[in-house]
Amino acid sequence: MFNWRKKLAAALLGMVLALPLPVYASVQKDGVHITVLHTNDMHARVQSTDDEGKTIGMDWLAGAIWSQKGADADTLVLDAGDTFHGVTLINLSRGSNMAMLMNLSGYDAMTPGNHDFNFGSQRLVELASMLNFPVLSANLMDKEQKQYVFRPYKSYEFNGVKVAVVGLTTPETAYKTNPFNVKEVAFADPIAVAKELVPKLRATHDVVIGLVHIGIDKSSVVTTDQIVKAVPGFDVIIDGHSHTSLPKGMKVGKTLICQTGWHGHALGKVELVVKDHKLRKVHASLLNRQGVEKLAQKPDEGVAQALQEINTQVKMETETVVAESPRELNGAREIVRTQESELGNLTADALRQATGADAAVVNGGGLRTSLPAGKITKGDVLNIFPFNNRVITLAVDGKTLKSMLELSVQYLPATFGGFLDVSGMTFTVDTKAPAGKRVSEIKVQEQPLEESKIYTLALNDFTAAGGDGYDMLKGAQMKGDFGPLENIFVEYLQKNGLQGIELGRITMK
Repeated sequence: MFNWRKKLAAALLGMVLALPLPVYASVQKDGVHITVLHTNDMHARVQSTDDEGKTIGMDWLAGAIWSQKGADADTLVLDAGDTFHGVTLINLSRGSNMAMLMNLSGYDAMTPGNHDFNFGSQRLVELASMLNFPVLSANLMDKEQKQYVFRPYKSYEFNGVKVAVVGLTTPETAYKTNPFNVKEVAFADPIAVAKELVPKLRATHDVVIGLVHIGIDKSSVVTTDQIVKAVPGFDVIIDGHSHTSLPKGMKVGKTLICQTGWHGHALGKVELVVKDHKLRKVHASLLNRQGVEKLAQKPDEGVAQALQEINTQVKMETETVVAESPRELNGAREIVRTQESELGNLTADALRQATGADAAVVNGGGLRTSLPAGKITKGDVLNIFPFNNRVITLAVDGKTLKSMLELSVQYLPATFGGFLDVSGMTFTVDTKAPAGKRVSEIKVQEQPLEESKIYTLALNDFTAAGGDGYDMLKGAQMKGDFGPLENIFVEYLQKNGLQGIELGRITMK
């Protein structure tokens, strides 16, 4: 969007000239002190106005990072993924604006999360080539599983202390981005990969850090704590994916798992003390806005300038008013991924009307923020639907519909991005029943579901391709392609407003 390479070079030169000389305060009587600063799941939230002001902002994060590095050279800055995609400010550049901001901010390594593949695996490789630090993942392979897509680990040395940073990516990426985005890559079992790699690194390094986008969400197919129990060689794991805030970390065995939450609400800090090539102390904390500002003293000028210029460009493209809403519709993650929501109902109604389908479904993970009250701009809509999804229709039988609904509620009460809001359908859920037997009283067009009858189902291309684990929909006959989801949503909102979106389609008992 603008010549960021020249600006990056100038900004980095300015930083080098402005930084105080390192004082190497890390070498003390009790050993070598190493500081790890970390972020995860920023989802492109880079402005202090994001998330109603909860996001600290990349300019302040960068200020804190450079301040820490200026005071102590034994500092490592890591990001645990889900970084390049999320809101319009970054999405319009297909992630390159985020690459620029991370370069300006002083990161040393990152691992890719599932949403970093939202522009496709080839685009992620292109974004990695723009970075001045490595992307790490030991279980991300080419589709033949013969070679790594990125390097599996990187070694660092701090005053004679050797540190290995190992990247791991959730295998759920295969269906927690559009499956077409990852058709050229494969995700090996992270536990098996770690079992083979970590002991080798343990033999040649003093500290082994996992940089992983796996998480501790119980609904995940594999969790970070499961990895730690199976592979005890990690000293610290910088984690992501489950959006968990761990103020002091979570100790599992001898490993400390650290995670900051999400959306840049905090900056993680891990302090390590190594003496005689053995890790003696580990302490984790989270810096809130006040803590970051205290460390930084002032926002980083290079990042602040870059944000200002990006905003100017994006504003020109997104400030057009496309609709109005009489009230806000809540798109909070904990709502849309666990229960029926008005925003989900509105979206599903839009899909069903545009396609003429018997029923429509919308996955909660595809609703990324709330619909504001008042005038709705193109940018507002793109923030809700940032994935460039298309609306399609499938021909499916009633048995498949029931299987689909069972998966939708399988993980309740845990959050699940595949939780479905519906249109043209109603059903009852018994959350106390075993998974796979929770759904009953299904009606389509007010008539009881017939398992052998063929229905037309409207949905986005992510879910249709088996995203979120909806394998039962893969291979179903496609009846039609109706274009971008965001356009269909806007047209429906313009014509119908919020009528008929009241809750009551899904009965919980």
